[in-house]
Amino acid sequence: MLLRMYDRPLGFGALSELERMRNEFNRLFEGFERRTPAGYPAMNLWASTDDAVLTAEIPGVDPKTISISVTGETLTLKGDRKTDVDEGKFSWHRRERPTGEFTRTISLPFRADAGKVEAKCSNGVLHIRLPRAEEEKPRKIEIHS
Repeated sequence: MLLRMYDRPLGFGALSELERMRNEFNRLFEGFERRTPAGYPAMNLWASTDDAVLTAEIPGVDPKTISISVTGETLTLKGDRKTDVDEGKFSWHRRERPTGEFTRTISLPFRADAGKVEAKCSNGVLHIRLPRAEEEKPRKIEIHS
């Protein structure tokens, strides 16, 4: 005999209570939107023996408002993406592009020389070159006989 969920000892009353709780949670978070997702802005990072290059997608963000800090093996990117709509005049029909302040911290594969970091922005993509600290670079060790 096949048991259906409502045939189990929980009974129909317990299931309707679970359904009520689910509806309460849905209503509680209705209209709640994360302004900036955890992975915003999207980043790529690659490294060679001499440096690393990080790119971040920041369309609609004024590069002058971005703060980049490098401490040891950690890079932190902070900024603010303003909305392009006067929210007092309009109501949202669909909202997929995140707005508001963002902070993104990423671990680097080595310690960077913070004094030599270079950044530029082109077509909504931020390019950051992070030279490896001299003491971090691999060295060839000669064997003396």
